[in-house]
Amino acid sequence: MTRHPAARDFVRRFLALDVLLGTAVVGLAFAALAEGVLDGPTWLLVVGLTTTALALLCLGAVAERGQGGGVASGLRSGGPRAYAPAVVHSVRAVQRETGRLVLDAQAADSVFAFDLTVVPEGRRPFRVEVRHPLDVQGLLHRGRAVVEYDPRQPWRVVVPNHPPGEWVARAARLDAESAHTAEGPPTGVPPGAQVLVTGVVVAVGLVGVLHLAG
Repeated sequence: MTRHPAARDFVRRFLALDVLLGTAVVGLAFAALAEGVLDGPTWLLVVGLTTTALALLCLGAVAERGQGGGVASGLRSGGPRAYAPAVVHSVRAVQRETGRLVLDAQAADSVFAFDLTVVPEGRRPFRVEVRHPLDVQGLLHRGRAVVEYDPRQPWRVVVPNHPPGEWVARAARLDAESAHTAEGPPTGVPPGAQVLVTGVVVAVGLVGVLHLAG
């Protein structure tokens, strides 16, 4: 039986080392908090409150950076990478921090926002916005682009300066009709959400085991 590509992607993301470590930290933090509230010592409650607050702040920052408005995150250092052609819908000059339109594309705090539909091999196309301080690949005057993305975390997309010629040729042959089936941001849930949910499940399991053993 052939697995659905989305299921494969979810499993890969779930088993990624950073996700497993994050789940362990969140699970231990919530377990410490729950034990401190129920019948643990005061120091355990303080540790649980502190670590839980820090974990929630970190997860919130990850979610805002990775999914805010469908804006792509950058690639991870040493992470998996793959090329894919993309349809260019529009190119705008926006303010770096707020994403608001600006009149002067040469302003120090402005970047180009590329509205793209990425058409990767083996999965459905997805639409995403990639920001870059330069008009890489001359996309102001082109309808096709080549992107580099993380197959395990496909919301991580960049537009490389000099993509391989083979992929430039593929992008030139890309049919605009392929963009009509595009999904939204390709994660389904915000980055960090699966870590939070799984961490809570782990915490419940830990607390249950501790109380059964006691």
